[in-house]
Amino acid sequence: MKNLNEIEEKIGVEFKDKELLLTAFVHRSYLNEHRNVKEHNERLEFLGDAVLELVVTEYLYENYNNPEGDLTNWRSALVKTESISEAAKKLGFESHLKMSRGERASSGRSRQLILANSFEAVCGAIYLDRGYQEVKKFIHNNIIINLPRIIENKLYIDAKSHFQELAQEKEGITPKYELVSEDGPDHDKTFIIAVKIGDKVWGKGKGPSKQSAQQAAAKKALQKYIK
Repeated sequence: MKNLNEIEEKIGVEFKDKELLLTAFVHRSYLNEHRNVKEHNERLEFLGDAVLELVVTEYLYENYNNPEGDLTNWRSALVKTESISEAAKKLGFESHLKMSRGERASSGRSRQLILANSFEAVCGAIYLDRGYQEVKKFIHNNIIINLPRIIENKLYIDAKSHFQELAQEKEGITPKYELVSEDGPDHDKTFIIAVKIGDKVWGKGKGPSKQSAQQAAAKKALQKYIK
């Protein structure tokens, strides 16, 4: 793994127990090829998942008087796999992950999950090593910071549903999704899907499943449609 100080600098936390931080980056698959390594990050991920949800829930409760439904939707948008994996990517976690050669070659949804899990594991590690206030600050700086953008752009609404709602309101037409192509082996496929209103293509999206490609297409369409 790269220099431990580099990781601490990225997350803005200096650890007392350095091994705890190292463990947060060990994927289960790594143990199959390195018998001397005894612990992976799943227990830390389990703890970090709960801590992340608590910090986000507490922030929303203390800062917004909205109904429970709004708060639940905003929380879901903040802590979903895509949001957490994006935060991990921005922090440069990918280059520090310890995985098997097979997992390192994976992409798409599988890689997203591994990155999201590493973020949660780091949350768990910070909580154990430095306490609640420190992990709260880390989550604020990397997750909650995205909340104003999520609310302003209605990103808490499922992109496909949001686009359909707008299209039906303005055009009286339900968007249609068409498969453009699919590539790769069964265990690691990539789909490209286009979304149309009538005959006009409003967006194309790529993803490891048809559903994720449709969501990606809807997001692209919304960017054009809302302008």
